[in-house]
Amino acid sequence: MEKNAKYMTDGNSREKSVKPMSGSEFRHLSEFIHAHCGIRMPPVKKIMLEARLQRRLRSLGIASFKEYCDYLFRDGTSELTHMIDAVTTNKTDFFREPMHFKYLTEIALPEFISMAGRVSEKKFLAWSAGCSTGEEPYTLAMVLSEFGSLAPGFRFSILATDIAAKVLEKAKIGIYEQERTAAVPRHYKLKYLMRSKDKNRRLVRIVPEMRSLVRFQRVNLVDEYPVLQEPADAIFCRNVIIYFERENQEKLLSRLCRSLRTGGHLFLGHSETVHGFELPLVRVTSTIYRKVV
Repeated sequence: MEKNAKYMTDGNSREKSVKPMSGSEFRHLSEFIHAHCGIRMPPVKKIMLEARLQRRLRSLGIASFKEYCDYLFRDGTSELTHMIDAVTTNKTDFFREPMHFKYLTEIALPEFISMAGRVSEKKFLAWSAGCSTGEEPYTLAMVLSEFGSLAPGFRFSILATDIAAKVLEKAKIGIYEQERTAAVPRHYKLKYLMRSKDKNRRLVRIVPEMRSLVRFQRVNLVDEYPVLQEPADAIFCRNVIIYFERENQEKLLSRLCRSLRTGGHLFLGHSETVHGFELPLVRVTSTIYRKVV
């Protein structure tokens, strides 16, 4: 529920038209977004930001971005959550960059279980940082479950985090259009996806066993507090750091390294690199890095 009753609207009220965003209003908003989320908003993104926020302004009954800025800066955390939902980009797919999962099953996981006593002592911990609507952590759940079926005693847990509350709610439910699951191997579909009883809806849902294996949590990656209670064995942070400027990229990568056990792996997106940063990582192959100290 909104804190300020002035901005409450009922379902029958007519939406107000919103005045265009001025240059100064864009600067105020972009600086605010950068300070709270670390996300870059250069001038070329003004039209995009304006378009994404217009629906939010209409739902609040706010007619100008100046009034919205006053409301955002006064209301603080409550409205910040809604704004983040509106402006963040959430593009992901099942089995995106499949070579990462091939490396995980053929190299990283066998190395993990070959360590003396490792299988009985510790779960394999994977962190999906920037999980969006859940396709990545559910892919991990499928892949790790399949590996576990061939490696008795292997146990794992998955933490999936994102800054946007709205996409996390969708991820927890685990319902997707069938078209979104095109990259899921057929035997995985038969085992891990349930089709809707209404064939006209063309929806599938992740089976309960897989949903129970993923813990979702809202996390702002620019915050300083530690996300994990113990170091992760694999961190998937793909197509996230591209939205940060270089200084914040280094801070984020340093935090990820602190959350990764020695010998653990960091998986980045195809257009991302750690080149030029002083980090305890060695490059294994394109976009895959191992922590060495």
